[in-house]
Amino acid sequence: VQLQASGGGLVQAGGSLRLSCVASGGTFSNYNTAWFRQAPGKEREFVAAINWSGFSTRYGDSVKGRFTISRDNSKNTVYLQMNSLNADDTAVYYCAASSRSAFYYTPSAYNYWGQGTLVTVSS
Repeated sequence: VQLQASGGGLVQAGGSLRLSCVASGGTFSNYNTAWFRQAPGKEREFVAAINWSGFSTRYGDSVKGRFTISRDNSKNTVYLQMNSLNADDTAVYYCAASSRSAFYYTPSAYNYWGQGTLVTVSS
């Protein structure tokens, strides 16, 4: 499956952005999907994950209560709504898909990756 992320950009602190990730070339509803992010000089960090049906989600501690992951299997798309953004959220955001049935929080568990979209939060 191929993943294409979009929606990044420059936003002021306290603002919002919605990222999208469109899947192609596979049965999207077969995959759990996730968002990771990577800031300059840092390791790739788990942000959020959603199971294949959309009924179960997980979040990293740093984004709980501010970010919401969702998916629309009819559109082969997963979303990340990001609110109350701050400078620490500045990073390249990647969407990922896994054929495994459980939730995983490490990049190595994901089979497929999008190209990343840059989010810059100005303070």
